[in-house]
Amino acid sequence: MAQKPSIPKGTRDFSPNEVTKRQYIIATIKKHFEHFGFQPIETPSFENLDTLMGKYGEEGDRLIFKILNSGDKVKKANIQALEENNLALFSNSLSEKALRYDLTVPFARYVVQHQNEIDFPFRRYQIQPVWRADNPQKGRFREFYQCDADVVGSKSLWQEVELIQLYDAVFTDLKVEGVTIKVNNRKILSGIAEVIGAKDKLIDFTVALDKLDKIGEDGVKKEMLAKGISEQALEKVQPLFAFSGTFSEKITQLSALLESSEEGRKGVEELRFICDAIDKIGLQSAVLNLDVTLARGLNYYTGAIFEVAAPETVKLGSIGGGGRYDDLTGIFGLKNVGGVGISFGLDRIYLVLEELNAFPETVSSTSKVLFLNYGDDEILYVLPALKKLREAGIKSELYPDKAKMDKQYKYADKKGIQYVVIAGETEKNNNIFILKNLVTGDQKQLTTAQLISELS
Repeated sequence: MAQKPSIPKGTRDFSPNEVTKRQYIIATIKKHFEHFGFQPIETPSFENLDTLMGKYGEEGDRLIFKILNSGDKVKKANIQALEENNLALFSNSLSEKALRYDLTVPFARYVVQHQNEIDFPFRRYQIQPVWRADNPQKGRFREFYQCDADVVGSKSLWQEVELIQLYDAVFTDLKVEGVTIKVNNRKILSGIAEVIGAKDKLIDFTVALDKLDKIGEDGVKKEMLAKGISEQALEKVQPLFAFSGTFSEKITQLSALLESSEEGRKGVEELRFICDAIDKIGLQSAVLNLDVTLARGLNYYTGAIFEVAAPETVKLGSIGGGGRYDDLTGIFGLKNVGGVGISFGLDRIYLVLEELNAFPETVSSTSKVLFLNYGDDEILYVLPALKKLREAGIKSELYPDKAKMDKQYKYADKKGIQYVVIAGETEKNNNIFILKNLVTGDQKQLTTAQLISELS
């Protein structure tokens, strides 16, 4: 007997109903991207390996899916590295390409490659899948979509303010209330590392701090100690674990803590600007919160860092994130091009809407009406009406086979189709249709025009 097929862990098949719901989320996000002046681009699903490596930190590099060389390129494998048990070097020698880890680094590559065709500041959005060799779990997959919006060519902090408003607009439209937009600044993290005497351990410090909500205070401290950050440094950083107050009050506390750090003070002023602007403009449904432990663990952020937390009633973690990366294009040779962007986590947003029962009833993949099949002559009679219903935007289908009526009705019931059109010889001779509501059992005799009016 043939073995039952399967799919790789961390990937999924999507049913028609799931795809329809995902498309609803994408359409909502896309609508607001365009309302805010962003333009769409697409990039290849895989990039040259050297484009991606070294851009996400040590942990990120380990999660990149590499594509094995084929043909004569296999001969380039570093056999000596294998003999020396240097598996990382050997693995890299077997591959020249990799699946994209996110959309931001490919976007930076795109900007550099097409810089003479772009009008700066360039506002782009991109909705495509990405891949990570991560450990699959609830809300975390190896293949998933990202929905990104970025601006390059401007260092203005008004971009950060607009991106916060964009988050708020999308989640308000999706009817997801209680979303928290967390914000921090990489300069503040650098300043903290400096004042506690751990400036040379900045990456280790931020990677560990970013895991606070996953492994807790004790876990973070244990990891920091393992990375060589001293007990004295941990004592100085202790206030961060109990930071409280309003956004403005937290900024005041940070200002005092980072008084001796020039870079830290710059981060405080940038956050103060954002806070004051949002206070004046206001948000529709989201809450803005300063989270000094937010690090996001990626090397390329240089200023503001964003992370969107799902409502507290949904235990799912972040559903979006981003930040400023003023020197990202510099790694590809294009200097002094400011950049800032955010991403929406489509898969997690889907889970949030499911748990909150927030999908509108109108979001459905099924047809609204089924034309029953009474035979070829009757089908020729109903086809013009079926065409007009579709032209009117009414989801309509024809049962393809002349099967027993019981079978056709069961098909409609299983698919959740609310209406059927009955058009046998009598209806054909009288140039009418019978529309039956399968929920209430009511039925009416209607013309084609009346069918359209009733179903609209």
